[in-house]
Amino acid sequence: MRHLPLLALPLLAACQPTSPDPRGVEKGETLLTISATGRAEARPNEARLRMGVVSVGPNATEASRLNREKMARVTAALSRLGVKADDLQTQDLSLQRIDYGRERGQFRASNVLEARLTDMARVGEAVTAVTEAGANLLGGPDLRVSDREAANRSAYAAAFKAARSRAEAYGEAAGLKIVRVVNIVDGGEYGIPMPPPIVRTQSMDAAMPVSAPPPPEQGAPFSPGLNRTEVRLRVDFALEPN
Repeated sequence: MRHLPLLALPLLAACQPTSPDPRGVEKGETLLTISATGRAEARPNEARLRMGVVSVGPNATEASRLNREKMARVTAALSRLGVKADDLQTQDLSLQRIDYGRERGQFRASNVLEARLTDMARVGEAVTAVTEAGANLLGGPDLRVSDREAANRSAYAAAFKAARSRAEAYGEAAGLKIVRVVNIVDGGEYGIPMPPPIVRTQSMDAAMPVSAPPPPEQGAPFSPGLNRTEVRLRVDFALEPN
């Protein structure tokens, strides 16, 4: 049986390939991690309005009936503005006995729904229409861009360009150049407005009166403006000496 000399074992170990760097860079390369942001603006093309009615009656049946009739007038007003049934979604239904104040012993029924409007020119008109039809709860509008991905494409591109520009500046200062992108991590989207809370347009509690001016006949003032969002990402670059 032949035996290898012991002195040959270290030489064999030195010839074995080295394990790859788990960070994704190769020998002689430097890993540079950059975090960057990109911003985009888009004009909203849909509005979400939360509206509802509150009714008080001597008993549960009467309170429910009054509320149902009022809500029917509200939805009819929206229908005349072109809002379809699929664009209406009930958000809250409640019926409770009143145990305080001047209405003690009576029943209060409430119904709140969300309406999705795609004709931005008629949002102010819709606010006026539903309040005139009997809605005494109102919240919004929550203004949205229906295709947010398409609206944010410029923000994604801007974020990556900013990351690469910064990496090039660091590389130039350190005498290095970018050879490839090792990794890109999406940091998500920020700046999406939360739906506004629903508010009363007139008092349902005699003990806490709230007055509200009547809406103008031509429609409530409304301006859609622009939605602004921000995206963030992290990019790993591999650099090597110039």
